[in-house]
Amino acid sequence: MNKIEGFIDQPEIVKVITGLRRSGKSVMLELIRRELLNRSVPQDQLISLNFEDMNLWDLRDPRKLHDHILSKIRTVGGRAYLFLDEVQEVHKWEACVNSLRVNSDADIYVTGSNAKMLTGELATLLAGRYVEIRMFPFSFKEFCLAFRDRTPGISDSQLFRRYLEQGGMPFLASLGLSETDSRQYMRDIFSSIVIKDVMRRNNFRDVDLLERIVAYLLANVGKSLSASGISRYFKNERRKVAPETVLNYMKACEEAYLIHRVRRLDVSGKKMLKVDEKYYVADHGLRQAVYGHNERDIGLVLENIVCLEMSRRGYEITVGRVLDREIDFVCAHQGERVYVQVCYLLASEETIEREFGVYYEVPDNFPKYVVSMDEFDMSRDGIRHMNIRDFLLASSY
Repeated sequence: MNKIEGFIDQPEIVKVITGLRRSGKSVMLELIRRELLNRSVPQDQLISLNFEDMNLWDLRDPRKLHDHILSKIRTVGGRAYLFLDEVQEVHKWEACVNSLRVNSDADIYVTGSNAKMLTGELATLLAGRYVEIRMFPFSFKEFCLAFRDRTPGISDSQLFRRYLEQGGMPFLASLGLSETDSRQYMRDIFSSIVIKDVMRRNNFRDVDLLERIVAYLLANVGKSLSASGISRYFKNERRKVAPETVLNYMKACEEAYLIHRVRRLDVSGKKMLKVDEKYYVADHGLRQAVYGHNERDIGLVLENIVCLEMSRRGYEITVGRVLDREIDFVCAHQGERVYVQVCYLLASEETIEREFGVYYEVPDNFPKYVVSMDEFDMSRDGIRHMNIRDFLLASSY
């Protein structure tokens, strides 16, 4: 809401709310509607359409939609406020929205579950006239706000264990802390994303191959991956898949916001490296529900959580490379940087040297963090160590 409020009642700017299916985009539209009602905007000036509603399938035709909305706007006594949910279901929606923006007094808000909606014709028709607001599943702080009142006396440590297992999809708050119900719900979300947002939208036919590729990505979050490497893996499993096919499936998952790709940055040379990128899942609860083993692979899952937290806060994330050593995350925002190393426990001198030592090769004064599950502060040499719960709950870095 903080990001959106400044754009309310700016009809020249279309507000595009994007993110993973079931991450809360429709709820955000409802919050905006409530805000407008609190500002004394009459109810009849608010026009809402959800294009996943079968009753509205006729309006997926852009001309019919355009005429339908214009007829409603003409009956409004003042400015109209349009809320178009899952608008990517409308063919050539960009032309329709742009025409409404130009030819009527309308403040327009749209949501979508696929990154393709921000490319192509939208970029041409609405260049400089739209703002993207990205929605993520709950952060740990939001998870605590959602669950603490429902479970009096529960500690942050206990809540974090639940967060590790269940993830942060908002509807989980309605299910309480039931592990069985939560896992079934997350599996249903996963199936919905795979079928609706990946398979159908890209006209893929091989469901089994897609599920195998996604399972491989979930099992290897935070590890260096390439399409050719995954292709070789399937070849060893006696299934021949071309690297180009793997790459297309991976790209489709990324466009559906199911996975996040993180490139590498040569910190010393400040050049982007294009090989062996890393991938993280949009919500680690999906990994637990589909693949399992979040507790066993806790180091990778903690890394996934931190990656999404920094993205949620508006940082551009890259993986750092200094000589032959790696920094988990180089986080950039408005000319500033934050470096973050993530591990499970600083249980040995070798681990301590690995996590802290890489920073000695970074010749700048930007904040440097080591984040782990350790309860004791091990900060040294200007490098800040924090328990991951405290790091996730911090107001700034």
